Amino acid sequence: MADGQTNGTAPHGRTIISVDAMGGDQGPAAVVAGIAASAHKNPDIGFILHGPAKELEPLVTKRRLNDRCEIRDTRGVVRMDDKPSQVMRNGQDTSMWSAIEAVRNGEAEVCVSCGNTGALMLLSVMRLRKLPGVNRPAIACLWPSRNPEGFNVMLDVGADIRADEHDLLQYALMGMSYARNGLGLKRPRVGILNLGTEEHKGRAELKAAHDLVAEEAPKADFEFVGFVEGGDIPSDRVDVIVTDGFTGNVALKTGEGTASLIREFLHDAFKATPLSRIAALLALTSLRRLGKRIDPRRVNGGVFLGLNGTVVKSHGSADATGVSAAIKLAFKLAQSGFNERLAARVASAPPPRQDVPADGAESGK
Repeated sequence: MADGQTNGTAPHGRTIISVDAMGGDQGPAAVVAGIAASAHKNPDIGFILHGPAKELEPLVTKRRLNDRCEIRDTRGVVRMDDKPSQVMRNGQDTSMWSAIEAVRNGEAEVCVSCGNTGALMLLSVMRLRKLPGVNRPAIACLWPSRNPEGFNVMLDVGADIRADEHDLLQYALMGMSYARNGLGLKRPRVGILNLGTEEHKGRAELKAAHDLVAEEAPKADFEFVGFVEGGDIPSDRVDVIVTDGFTGNVALKTGEGTASLIREFLHDAFKATPLSRIAALLALTSLRRLGKRIDPRRVNGGVFLGLNGTVVKSHGSADATGVSAAIKLAFKLAQSGFNERLAARVASAPPPRQDVPADGAESGK
């Protein structure tokens, strides 16, 4: 069993990831399979797995993970339709609560969960607390793009539907730090999502945020490209796209749905006639490469930014491939010392306005 220490590192030097085994649509078997895939690829990862021990022990033993995984026995499960406020009041014995507590207590570096987004965000905010200077935490996701790294960062994608100019400035700074530490970009390019690139367009808070971010860019050593449009999200014009949680979540779910639709259209097109089936065989390698590029499972994992601890939200429908991708992201952020760097970046920013409750979290997957 992995014996987590107060700095989130096991005695043998492994980075410990705290995993909620029970929140996903596909159940704990998919989560344990994802853990096994990650463990096979990387000997430097250890796990604390949270859920009913009677259910998890056979899965862990079957995958030969007993020496890499400590099981924390919890009986409760946070369902996708549970209200975050109810989980906060009555969820102390759930796998999600336990997974977050392991990070809070310093036993693990990062928490990974496929569970209810609203409940996960509220528990994370209440148990881990916000970094000093952060008004509203945000969820950042990786978006497939034409950039050499293959991805852009977009935030917020669902933590809070409201955001004023000060929040958008904080998102810009946190997203820049994520791109720098998660994607290895020395001087990320940051843009604010708007309905046009002209400076006179958009809501008042977007115009005000434009000026704040432009003023902060030289101090924080990133490039501000101004306003960007929806078509720029997957482009090579920008590395970090800043927006409010409502707009970001709609864009994210639209992108995932479009990717699925393209895969279905291609599948149907290549099955239409005997000649198209032959063409599919000739193009098989290229089609597999395209499938990987647009497969949302392989970029699975939204990162909660602005907390005293790192939390990665895996998609609720994630299979073993998706869970493994989320764990890979969690490990990379832990290895980079991301949260400490993010705290330093937020601390150097202009003072935010008076704090408000984090009550706008998305309540679904």
